[in-house]
Amino acid sequence: MKVGYLGAGTWGFALASLLASNGHEVVLWTAKPEFAELLKRDRQHPKLPKAQIDNKLSFTSDMAEALKGADVVIESVTAKGLRPVLEQVLACGELNVPFVITSKGIEQDSGLLLPEVALDILGEDKKQLIGCLSGPSHAEEVINQLPTSVVCAAYDKSLMFLIGDLFNSSFFRVYPNSDINGVAFGGAMKNIMAIACGISDGLGFGDNTKAALMTRGLHEIRKLSKTKGCLPETLNGLSGMGDLCVTCLSTLSRNYMFGRKIAEGLSPEKARAAIGMVVEGVYTCVSALQLGKKHEIPVPITQAIYSIIYEDLNPRDAVKSLLQRAIKEEHL
Repeated sequence: MKVGYLGAGTWGFALASLLASNGHEVVLWTAKPEFAELLKRDRQHPKLPKAQIDNKLSFTSDMAEALKGADVVIESVTAKGLRPVLEQVLACGELNVPFVITSKGIEQDSGLLLPEVALDILGEDKKQLIGCLSGPSHAEEVINQLPTSVVCAAYDKSLMFLIGDLFNSSFFRVYPNSDINGVAFGGAMKNIMAIACGISDGLGFGDNTKAALMTRGLHEIRKLSKTKGCLPETLNGLSGMGDLCVTCLSTLSRNYMFGRKIAEGLSPEKARAAIGMVVEGVYTCVSALQLGKKHEIPVPITQAIYSIIYEDLNPRDAVKSLLQRAIKEEHL
């Protein structure tokens, strides 16, 4: 198939490379002309050095070129960038091929999951064209072909299976899941919990603390997921617990490292600059807090991360606040 791929960050580059190695002709788009030229020249991503790139992968900064003749369009931009990029797509003409989302987040103010954002822009008559891919997957490991399992979902079952066929390989295993909201929600919320775990490690707390944060974090995710009609069992799977584990436990996670750098004394602005890539949890913690307040669902970990990032709350004071909350019977 011919794939128009939007977004040349490390995740987009890794997945585009995977698709090319699967035999698909992939045109990878970046909004930055100078970066497109660098990729054309070096045939590698500056943040993913030494990766071997298939010759079926090409690069452009011309959106129309990326979309021309595409059998499927896939994006790996950012949660914040999805709406404007989709509007750029429509400026090039009507979209009549599948559109697959691999970004993770919740849109601020609207509270829409990213598949819902796509549906809002493309229209209800294009619903059968919208799908997503999510799960525990570092770009650095995918590009090096380390065994990885993820999950795909779509509003239409035939598209769900098409996504699996596109991405499945000898090292990249894709499980289908019909709960598109659950798949999207788990992938969005885990970034907030990863920031919390990074802060915990940066403060010198132990594995007990991190286990508590992850477990109570998953409980918080499940509570809030009800507002989107997600199936609770989806959050026990790859896009929920799986993605939570890989993001909260690894120094390859930019959200985890962002939290760790804040705990070590950097301001949120300097921590983001040190990471050098988008930290999606910074954006999504605002959306999740808005969603919790709207539906009167307490989200204490999300609130703590928001207060640290946006209200200058001292991380140690945030921990004290969490520990002083009233204890209730554990319900899972």
